[in-house]
Amino acid sequence: MAGKGGMNITHSEPFDKFLSRYGSRQSYIKPMLDRFGPEALRAWVQGLGIATFIGSSGKVFPVDMKAAPLLRAWLHRLRANGVNFYMRHQWLGWDDGMLRFLTPEGEKKVSADAVVLALGGGSWARLGSTGAWVPLLARRGISVEPLQPSNCGFDVAWSEFFRSRFAGQPLKSVQASFSNSTGAEFCQLGELVVTADGVEGSLIYKMSALLREQIAASGTALIYLDLAPDKDKQFLIDRISQPRGKHSMANHLRKRIGIDSLKAGLLREALSKEDFDDPIRLCETIKALPVKLLAARPIDEAISSAGGVTFEALDERLMIRSAPGVFCAGEMLDWEAPTGGYLLTACFAGGRVAGEGVLAWLQSEGKSLSAS
Repeated sequence: MAGKGGMNITHSEPFDKFLSRYGSRQSYIKPMLDRFGPEALRAWVQGLGIATFIGSSGKVFPVDMKAAPLLRAWLHRLRANGVNFYMRHQWLGWDDGMLRFLTPEGEKKVSADAVVLALGGGSWARLGSTGAWVPLLARRGISVEPLQPSNCGFDVAWSEFFRSRFAGQPLKSVQASFSNSTGAEFCQLGELVVTADGVEGSLIYKMSALLREQIAASGTALIYLDLAPDKDKQFLIDRISQPRGKHSMANHLRKRIGIDSLKAGLLREALSKEDFDDPIRLCETIKALPVKLLAARPIDEAISSAGGVTFEALDERLMIRSAPGVFCAGEMLDWEAPTGGYLLTACFAGGRVAGEGVLAWLQSEGKSLSAS
């Protein structure tokens, strides 16, 4: 799925800023990135014969903007190094220390000296990340935070008229701001998409963790949209206060200050007819249009998920403390990050740490270093 959007591998921004994208989990993510961070990941990709470039936004992509060549080169290297792949094997948990799998040939049990669980989170279940592993680990007493949607859209109670006319349209060149009761603040330029159920898109995804937490605490979250971030309020008032003749207010907005039909529709959602025709009240709302978010969209619609195996349940090598020889990596760990290369980078970094942990574990146990 990542390859459909151009395969954003990582990001080129300074490390401290990059690390801040992991929010409250950055202290756990930092040791992973110290060992295999954005530059190391980019070098690894290039070592597979895939050239990369930095886009105008600072995001890093393969030159051909495709995931398939990278995946093919990676699989070829793994097979050449003796890795075996067993497809259509569904993990069912443990039985007397052995791994149970449901396969096309029936149930199988496998004995392993070391195991890396990289089972994904709970988003996009049709790709395999169903979260079915959660009860399997919980039964073993392993601490798992409930999976929740991240990088997700949110429900808004649009009117039927607004929904039918504007659902699916992008809202460009806006500034979103949000602050919660704990003092956390967000303010950024970007764009979002109006959906039949609410809002989604990059600008919403970037603050999804804050919004989700606010809704959990108080039932709703209120964001404010500046529909004309490049113009100050007085300029807008001066322009809107000019005579509009026979033009409707919607046409007046478009001609005088470039407010398109979608932005005008949002203003009508937020204002009474009297306030919509009042230049001062109208311009105040253009600069700070309130949008009440009611709930996060279902986890299966989310780009990624929060929650998972807690870091407290793991040692510094990502081995489960209560299950020696079993390691965890990827999005099944309890962390989240916005889109922009941060998700993939941390997954790769965690995989590297877990892999090195496996080698150290096997050596400490006097086991051979073969893998399947």
